[in-house]
Parts: sequence; structure tokens; C-alpha cells
Amino acid sequence: MNHIIDKLILLICCLAVYLFGRTFDSDVVPILLAVIFTCLLSYFDQSRWQIILTAFFLFIALLLPWACVFLPLVCYDLLFSKKQWFCLLALLPLTLFFPNAPLAADTALCALFVFSALLKYRTIAFNQLAERYYNLRDTTKEMSLRLKKQNQDLLKKQDTELTMATLGERNRIAREIHDSVGHLLSRALLQIGAFLAVKQDPQTKEALSTLKDTLSEAMTSIRASVHDLHDESIDLRTQLVDLNHKFTFCPLAFDYSVQNTPGSKLTYALISIVKEGLSNIVRHSAATRAAITLREHPAFYQLIISDNGRVRNYDPNNGIGLKNIRDRAEAFNGLLNIETKNGFELFISIPKEEEGS
Repeated sequence: MNHIIDKLILLICCLAVYLFGRTFDSDVVPILLAVIFTCLLSYFDQSRWQIILTAFFLFIALLLPWACVFLPLVCYDLLFSKKQWFCLLALLPLTLFFPNAPLAADTALCALFVFSALLKYRTIAFNQLAERYYNLRDTTKEMSLRLKKQNQDLLKKQDTELTMATLGERNRIAREIHDSVGHLLSRALLQIGAFLAVKQDPQTKEALSTLKDTLSEAMTSIRASVHDLHDESIDLRTQLVDLNHKFTFCPLAFDYSVQNTPGSKLTYALISIVKEGLSNIVRHSAATRAAITLREHPAFYQLIISDNGRVRNYDPNNGIGLKNIRDRAEAFNGLLNIETKNGFELFISIPKEEEGS
């Protein structure tokens, strides 16, 4: 757009100089030719066509000397380009024009050449500045999006680590209660049992029996609380995400689509299956990528562990790891299907109604 504006300005200036020494009535051909060649030069932006068109106009200027007035307009496209030396050929028609033209026209034409060069330099500098601006804007936007994504990833990682720390603390508290308070209550129950065996006084035995029942009830309550606390400390998604982060053998895709978390037994089984599957990839596969998919369907859970490694000497009846995976799936009436066409894939489906068995 800036080039077109520059050419319009040059066309007006050249036309003013032309009308200073000529009139439309005397010769309108140079004006029409200048307009036509300027449009063609704007349309054909390849340097080869620009050279051809400029050379042809220079030849016309040899035949029509007053066409030299429009040389600043025609040579505009070649200025500050790799072929700008071609503009020096304009001296040939100018040697025929300057002796016969008025001094004012010669001076104005020289000024137009300088003005044309200034306009072209200004437009090139403006375009370069605009290009740098757009590049800087795009780079800034890209960096902003990248930083936003990294911030989101850090927040997700922070939430995951916080959840892992919370669940780990729950597990530690459950162990502490089980190991300290549980053992103390067990020892107290044994001691009361020993007293009951020794004491013969009915009143004492009744009091000790009541105390023993109270301690047994407390022991049962603590065990239930410890089991509940321990079960709550295991989050299926968090554990699988942690396994995904720790797996560095190859890029690992993770797809988790479970709305209703399965029971604790099935949760432990799924985590163990995933651990065994990832271990098999590391030990027996030359995979460059792997994937874990866990989805919940209306009637069953679906777990897929796959990789793109080449399968060699595969024996479905051999291997303790695969046997353990099959046993864990069958313990919940699940099915294990193994595919070896495009890498190695474990396809496991477990019905929901059997998850608590």
C-alpha cells in the first residue's frame, strides 16, 4: 500500500513537470505509457519482469524524449534492490533529453530522481519497522501463551504434589495409629485376659470383663478408622499421574476418564496392573512411545496399556508379569486381551458389579 501511495505522488509530480514543458494536446502518449508501465511494474513484482519492463520503457524514452520525465516513476521499483544498477541505463535517454529541455525541467527531473529515492528508502524503512513490530508482537504473544501454559502446568503439578503429600500424611498417620495405639490396646487386652484367668473374685472378674469389652470395642473402632484413613490415602488418578511422571523410558500418553472412583480393592489392583505393565515396557520393549488409558463405561472399567515396540518371541503362557496381571483381572471377573499387531497392547475390562468382590 505504501508503494502505491509513493507512485501516485511521483505520478502527480512527474505529470506536473511534463505539463510544464508539454501539453495534453501536443502528446499524451508518454503519460499513457508511464501509467501503463507503472501498473505493470506493480503487478509483476519479480525482478526479471521489472527489468524487462524498465528496459522497454527506456527504449521508448529514446524514441520519445519527453517520456524521460516519468523515469523517476518507472525506476522507483528497482531502487534499493539487487538490480538497482539497471537504473543507470536511464542516463542514455537523459543525454538526449537534457540538452533540448528547459533548464527548469532538467532541474525538476533531477529533483524527482532524488525524491523518488527518498520515498523508496522511507517506504522500505517503514516496512522493515512494521515487520519487526509484527514479529515482536507475535513473539510476545507466543511467549505469553507459553508462559500461561507453563503456569497452568505448574499449578496442576502443585495440586498433584499437594494431594500426594496429603495422602501420604494420611497413610503415615494410619500407620502410626496402627503401630502405636493399636499395639498398646492389644497389649492391654492380653493383660486383662491374664487377670481374668488369675482372679477368682466374681466382682473383679465382672469389672475386668466390662473393661475388656470396652477395650475391644475401642480396638475395633480404631481398626475401622485406620482402614478408612488408609483407604482414603490412595487416590487412583493421583497415583497413576505419579507413575506417569516417574516413567522416563519413553514418552507416555495418559488418558483418564473415570467419574466414579472404584473401590479400594479394585483401585489397588489397577495400580498394580499399571505398574507391572510399565515395568514390562522397560524390560522387554524397545518402544519409542507408550500410552495408558483408563475409562469408565456404564457397566465396566476399561484399562489399556500399549506401546509401539517390536514384539519378539512372544509366548502368552510364559512370563510371571503377564500372569500376575491376568490373575488380578480375573479376581474381579475381568478379561485380559493381548494384541501384538502394532506393538504390544494390554486390553483389560472389569465389570463394575464385581469390583467389590
